[in-house]
Amino acid sequence: MTRGLFVTIDGPGGVGKSTVTAAVAELLRDAGVPVYRTREPSDTPLGQMARQGTEFYRGMSMACLIAADRYSHLDEEIRPALARGETVVCDRYLASSLVLQVLDGVDRDVVWELNRYTDMPDLAVIVNARPEVVEERLTSRGAHSRYEREPGSSQRECAAFHEAAKFLMSVGVRVLQLDASADGPDEIARAIVTAISDSWMRGSS
Repeated sequence: MTRGLFVTIDGPGGVGKSTVTAAVAELLRDAGVPVYRTREPSDTPLGQMARQGTEFYRGMSMACLIAADRYSHLDEEIRPALARGETVVCDRYLASSLVLQVLDGVDRDVVWELNRYTDMPDLAVIVNARPEVVEERLTSRGAHSRYEREPGSSQRECAAFHEAAKFLMSVGVRVLQLDASADGPDEIARAIVTAISDSWMRGSS
């Protein structure tokens, strides 16, 4: 059985990651591709602790909690799905740590060291947009965490995700950057599926 592809989708809060992730999974399933859709923090007890703990844990403690959940997530869900030949589509992964934990006061090199032994994705998608567009969408749907409630969060996150993309590319990760300022989730999802198809072609050549 051929190993599946590992695809991650990251971006600032309010940009539409979860909607895009669902659309990508649906397009792949419609094409007959076995898909395992997941998210981080994960839905495991450890992941739930991280997800619910954003109001209580900060800085290094939060960075360690997120990293611990990631290693558990890899062991319990992601690697087994890939071994079954499924394409894993994950809503948030390493790029989000390189943004949120850094904005939370942890040095980027420390965040990277905590995550050094995680699996790198075959394709790391970063969906970004102009800060004013993200801010408008975030205001419309409401903040989901303290990161999103902080004044100027959208501008800082948008800029930080550009930097995270550069860093991931510098360590050899294939990164696809997409601008959702004007394109809707369906257009973004189709672009991601096209890139996934290209990854399959690369792997079979």
